[in-house]
Amino acid sequence: MLLRAVLMGAIGVSAAQAAQARDILVADQVEYKAAVKAAKPGDSIVLRDGEWRDAQLVFTGAGTADAPITLTAQTKGKVLLTGASNLRLGGSHLVVSGLVFKRGASPTREVISFRRDSKTLASDTRVTEIVIDGFSKPDRRAEDIWVALYGTNNRVDHSHFEGKTNAGVTLAVIRKAGDPLDNRHRIDHNYFGPRPPLGSNGGETIRIGTSEESLSDSHTVVERNIFDRTSGEVEIVSVKSGGNIVRENLVLSSQGAFVLRHGNGNLVERNIFLGNHVPDSGGVRIINRDQIVRFNYMEGLAGKDFKSAITVMNGVPNSVINRYHQVSNAVIERNSILDSARITLAAGADAERSAPPVASKFTGNLVSGAKGTDPFRAEDDIGGIAFAGNVEAAVEQPLLTNGVAQRDLQLERAANGLLYPTDPALAEVGAPRDLVPVKREEVGAPWYRPDAAEAAFGAGRTVELAAGASLADAVGASRAGDTIALAAGAYEVAAPVAIHHRLTIAAQAGAAPVVHVASGAFARIEAGGGLRLADLTLDARKAAADAALIAVGAGAAPNYEIEMKGVSVRGPGQAARLDGVVMAPGTFANAIELLGSSFADMSGAVVLGTGEQQPKGWYPVERLEIAGSSFIRVGLVADLLRKGTDESTFGPYVSMTGSSVSDSGAGDASLRLSGAQHSEIFGNSFENSAPLVVIHSVGKPETRIVGNAFRATPAPRVEELSYKGPPRAKLAGNFTEGRP
Repeated sequence: MLLRAVLMGAIGVSAAQAAQARDILVADQVEYKAAVKAAKPGDSIVLRDGEWRDAQLVFTGAGTADAPITLTAQTKGKVLLTGASNLRLGGSHLVVSGLVFKRGASPTREVISFRRDSKTLASDTRVTEIVIDGFSKPDRRAEDIWVALYGTNNRVDHSHFEGKTNAGVTLAVIRKAGDPLDNRHRIDHNYFGPRPPLGSNGGETIRIGTSEESLSDSHTVVERNIFDRTSGEVEIVSVKSGGNIVRENLVLSSQGAFVLRHGNGNLVERNIFLGNHVPDSGGVRIINRDQIVRFNYMEGLAGKDFKSAITVMNGVPNSVINRYHQVSNAVIERNSILDSARITLAAGADAERSAPPVASKFTGNLVSGAKGTDPFRAEDDIGGIAFAGNVEAAVEQPLLTNGVAQRDLQLERAANGLLYPTDPALAEVGAPRDLVPVKREEVGAPWYRPDAAEAAFGAGRTVELAAGASLADAVGASRAGDTIALAAGAYEVAAPVAIHHRLTIAAQAGAAPVVHVASGAFARIEAGGGLRLADLTLDARKAAADAALIAVGAGAAPNYEIEMKGVSVRGPGQAARLDGVVMAPGTFANAIELLGSSFADMSGAVVLGTGEQQPKGWYPVERLEIAGSSFIRVGLVADLLRKGTDESTFGPYVSMTGSSVSDSGAGDASLRLSGAQHSEIFGNSFENSAPLVVIHSVGKPETRIVGNAFRATPAPRVEELSYKGPPRAKLAGNFTEGRP
């Protein structure tokens, strides 16, 4: 009778709370604060539709499981938090939904924080159908976390995150001494949209913990999310704690991998990785003890080394907590790894990482390499990995023969869109047939679709400009994607024109316009800007002071592009220093391309990217391409710098092909690449110039200097800053004469 009375009493309380629940509509931050203070279990605080600018909201309270306190929008998607806005949560049984963070950035290090302060964490709290879109600090080095999960038993679901361009994790589980470590969070059914390369460490999409508390278990679940082009750095999901489950996620065209970086006893299962041969697209990297990687499907992954489809790392003997613990008792079973470039075992072996995997199993996996190659690579002893029941598409000289059967594989796509063997005898090899890829309509906020991408180069209007007309006025009146077409004749630029969107300035058909740049400063790339120049001459011969032809402003949004095609640049020689493209610290270019162009009498660097001096590994451009271009009497063709020894980035990628360099070089180099991860120098000629210098600082750089001619020019110089051994570069087919 007593139990019945207690239950009836509880039901009565719950019913009373429901009956008294209120929807409290608030129109400004003063009303909001009063509503939060007065809110009771079951109440909903409703933000009036419109723009809430510089809204630093604190949402605290004590709801119940049956009657949470809710913060929501009057209409989902029509409450915009802009400018210097953020949200802090504290208490229990809170629900937040329907809000959009856009056109701004948090004034603090977190956009949504599951704690009010260090003493008031959130528990049993849910954030659902929230959007954070492009809410990035303009300086990419300024770090913040978009969603910081503190406390226990919290959930983030059906939300939309994309366009983070500054440092910091998109969503992080924060675990530190003094706070609960058995978090039991759930991160599910979210859309993690495009995140471009950061150009440094610190660009993860999800991180669970940090190394300091990594030997304890978090028990966080990450399931049925979509990761679409999430390419911030080499770790898409970085697991730095134990007991977590990462399952049934869909990864699309993303650089990087799911990385079991620290912590033990994690489970990665039933995920689908579709790389579409995107460079550096990877699968799962395994470190530490008792990790299970099973039933995953991987197709078209192009990554190698740490970004391989499967990477099993070497460890550091007696490793400190933040380095690499030895792999032990790993189970890698029944994964399909198809049309993929690499499976790397004992990866990263060197003088420090000298402890190979032990007591581990690689069983029942289905493997086919890209373009019929053998994807297996071993960088150290793999005797501690037992292979059994694996099947590989036949190759002529397989690395592994015991436990990996060579077969003539015939595959066909099933109703779920994935490839499976047609041979019924292989039904129990590779990923299960009951995998169900998560669909786009199942994830994210169903009412939200992002704004259309800014117009691409050449996608807008073409505006013809007569000779002698004001180019500055035409640029000022342009819109994103426009082309300003110059007629034959001369144009004058007295001060640099500001570029705020993607813009093309090109010659009209058959014309050969000349733009006279009196100061030497032609353009400045501002936030949102990007510039394409084609088939014109920039004449800066009268420049009397040091200048940058194209300067990238300190406030320019990251991930811009600059292209010069068929452009001729004439500088002032030694009368004044003229640099070409100069990148300010804190900015980052997706690509800079010099194609079929010529540069003469520039005492500076045609591409100058040495502004990032921090040792963390920042670099200024992801891809630099130089093709079919000439450089006469220039200080440096390019001077790129990436400092530090961090291995969590992809680039820079540098390609120089079919170009000529003569009478050039400032100091000891005519082209200096320091810290580039991928360098392809092919089919160029260097004459009467300083040498090509490549400096390796981190990781396993790929450097190919092949088929070049060096006349009256020293041979290329390759230096190693940290690697102990001979320089790692392929030099072949080069011709050198006239100088040692």
